[in-house]
Amino acid sequence: MRVLLVEDDKLLGESLKAYLEENGIHVDHVHNPKEVPEILEFSLYDVIVLDLIMPHMSGEELLKKIREKDNKTPILILTAKHRIEDKERCFSMGADDYLTKPFEPKELLLRLKALYRRKVGDTSLKLGSVCVDLERERVLVDGKPINLTRKDWLLFKFLVENRGRFVSSEEILNYVWGGQAVGDEVVRAHIKNLRKLLPEGFIISMKGRGYKIEG
Repeated sequence: MRVLLVEDDKLLGESLKAYLEENGIHVDHVHNPKEVPEILEFSLYDVIVLDLIMPHMSGEELLKKIREKDNKTPILILTAKHRIEDKERCFSMGADDYLTKPFEPKELLLRLKALYRRKVGDTSLKLGSVCVDLERERVLVDGKPINLTRKDWLLFKFLVENRGRFVSSEEILNYVWGGQAVGDEVVRAHIKNLRKLLPEGFIISMKGRGYKIEG
């Protein structure tokens, strides 16, 4: 799971990042909300965690900006605001969950996993001879586990979550490499790695459209 954490408290943000990454979640921590729209132009996330009380731009304003362009990515509000009116406003603007401070980090972890399961549906999938456990990040081919690098796993997961449609190299680059200065040749190299481990024809490619896994 890739999470964007928007939290202006640097100490809290870094401690949450460390805790979540210990539990297998990749976290990008941003403490200036004004940077978020540009980041989302080049990176894709499974869940966005958003504080409300921040300098430069309120969380509510940022929530509105995000939802103007993206109505699919789950957003969890993490804030000291506890009034029912605050919750009602955020949910009406498109938030998916709301957690008030103080809180237990494990509760945040559980809520993130729940939002992720809701987004992708069943996290245990069987696609022909390939079995995938998205939550535990495991892949079995004919009952035998295969070992994937971190980038190979992220690319494979992105294809699985978008199975049934072609995804472009640009979409893959945004999700796996998050706007880093890499090109299409890197995607092709990792696709080649995956094809060596997966059944023949499992990943379909079409020039000008990208790659897909059948549903």
